[in-house]
Amino acid sequence: MSDIFVFDTYAILEIINGNKNYETYLDKKIIINDFIFAELCYVLIREKYPNADKYLGKYSKHVVHISPEVINKAMKFRHKHQKRKMSMTDCISYFMAKELGIKFLTGDKEFENLNDVEFVKK
Repeated sequence: MSDIFVFDTYAILEIINGNKNYETYLDKKIIINDFIFAELCYVLIREKYPNADKYLGKYSKHVVHISPEVINKAMKFRHKHQKRKMSMTDCISYFMAKELGIKFLTGDKEFENLNDVEFVKK
């Protein structure tokens, strides 16, 4: 198993919520992007998470910006697979991971069985 992953929002929330299936990833290097960080902010605010600012401070340190080329590839992929109803954020994060040569950590069923995905469910 690699020591570095692009984490999606689902994975981060499962870690925050103490999901035992994600304990393996607690000591891994985390990369997220602006879209994942924005989604995380929104969910923590919407759900009124206690200590939301603590989590946002922790994860903000892992934000890496995405190139326009990666976004373009991701949107072509999303359009090609529109029947799968993949989120824009997850497609961008998936292609970010591919560009970096690492795996995308997610529990979103739309990404199960795709190459370069580390799929972990509850």
